[in-house]
Amino acid sequence: MQSGDSGSVLPLLRGALLRFIPAVTLCEVPDSSAGSDLSLRVHGEDGSGDPSGGPVAELQTFVNTHGTVPRTIRVADGPLLAVGSTLSGPAERSGEPLINSLGGREDVVKGRVAVVTGGAQGFGEQIVRELVGHGARVFIADLNLDGAAALSSELNALHGAVTRGVAVDVSSEASVSAMFAEVTRLAGGVDLLVSNAGVLKAGSVKELSSADFEFVTRVNYTGFFLCTKHCAQHMAEQNRFAPAERSTDIVQINSKSGLSGSNRNGAYAGSKFGSLGLVQSFALELVGDRIKVNAICPGNFFDGPLWSDPDRGLFVQYLHAGKVPGATSVADVKAHYEAQVPMGRGCRGEDVVHALLYVVEQPYETGQAVPVTGGQIMLS
Repeated sequence: MQSGDSGSVLPLLRGALLRFIPAVTLCEVPDSSAGSDLSLRVHGEDGSGDPSGGPVAELQTFVNTHGTVPRTIRVADGPLLAVGSTLSGPAERSGEPLINSLGGREDVVKGRVAVVTGGAQGFGEQIVRELVGHGARVFIADLNLDGAAALSSELNALHGAVTRGVAVDVSSEASVSAMFAEVTRLAGGVDLLVSNAGVLKAGSVKELSSADFEFVTRVNYTGFFLCTKHCAQHMAEQNRFAPAERSTDIVQINSKSGLSGSNRNGAYAGSKFGSLGLVQSFALELVGDRIKVNAICPGNFFDGPLWSDPDRGLFVQYLHAGKVPGATSVADVKAHYEAQVPMGRGCRGEDVVHALLYVVEQPYETGQAVPVTGGQIMLS
């Protein structure tokens, strides 16, 4: 670490506070007007405040000298500082602990800082809504920043300041790096990455353009690599001083197409098969940093826009293409595909989040691919 490197200091500080205070109390962070020489402002509604100097530099010097962080830090004349207490504004708005290390599976993400890529629509939106419902504080990371901001505004109106939209292009390393730096600056660290962003370009191997194949691979496969690379750097720093029993999680939203080939959909299936190799490899490497890496492999999300969009959805396309013999309506096509699932319906956001809560809760589970397919794919 370099002196004054707030990107390194903040996860260290947050991890240390989790060690010394089992349930970190949310605290007010005074405005810089309280004394810019003394105040440590690392997050705020408008993202203002320069965290690169002053007390942060002093903290970095302490860490470099002593190999640890102070047990307590007071900001100006204010209370104990808990980095990452809120995504925006004074912490007293919620009064909840930053981390709830007790309770059952339903509480396992309560108060934790999560990043969901591709979180503005489709499966990602459903995952964001479910995580917020379970008490997580969620950064909605998406190329569609307007959509992420709109979803954030809706959820914050219902639940308080618990989400924030952030822009990211997962296929760009510069964009991914900047996004995680922003999340760390605002929240002090990351507890859970849900790498969900993905695209699909179907077509015969005899006809699919190399441009389409490379686009799918760049987003689904390379994008997962880039998100893991930059998130893991922050998580590893955070975990250095966190309690020994705590771990952080990276969960890739894969697909049943990562477990079984997909006809005329080789680019997508290939990117998902390859990603499971990354999951297993990253899990082996990052276990020493107390970072668990797992994948969830959902079945088809029939209620999402990919399938159900009234103009461009797959149900409409398959109806017009005559792919389902005898079908005369979208309802007929949907019924045909639902009948292929033993449980008789498509996958839903809550199904995926139930599996996600499981892999986060389990301290002894890493490198796994969990099918959530209603019995359509069964592992042997």
